Amino acid sequence: MAESQLLILDKKQIQQKINRIAYQILEDNLNEKEVVLAGIWDRGYKLALRLKKVLTKISDIKVIMLKVELDRVSTKLIASTDLDESYWKNKVIILVDDVLNSGKTLAYGLGVFLNTPHKKIRTVVLVDRSHKIFPIATDFVGLQMATVLKEHVDVIMDVEGEEDRVYLS
Repeated sequence: MAESQLLILDKKQIQQKINRIAYQILEDNLNEKEVVLAGIWDRGYKLALRLKKVLTKISDIKVIMLKVELDRVSTKLIASTDLDESYWKNKVIILVDDVLNSGKTLAYGLGVFLNTPHKKIRTVVLVDRSHKIFPIATDFVGLQMATVLKEHVDVIMDVEGEEDRVYLS
């Protein structure tokens, strides 16, 4: 770890945040038989996998995993998914990403679902940095923190959770 990095969440704290978000998702969808966890590739998808693991332990809700890949440098919405839209049509969609900074990634991620009917769309982020320039609201947040623009939040997460850390640098 470089000297300029500050640990803001460790493995245990990240799991606590994931557990709490999973319970919030469950409470928000008590009458649903299934939900779609749409993880933005790649850290958002890893977080979505971890949420699915908890949701399947605490409920009978069927969780459909969807990978959303975005061209983050494009000024236009260029996105692809690993499943056909019939998998999320008329269902609850929960869009998941690791960090919310400007809101561009979540806005582009939401754009994937705008032309398909759905019950509702919710958003999940592990860390909200409060620098939004896009009109994006987060429904479920692990940690909300004010940072300066020069600072960077780095989420290190594997699917199994062995190396989980969140740093501020």
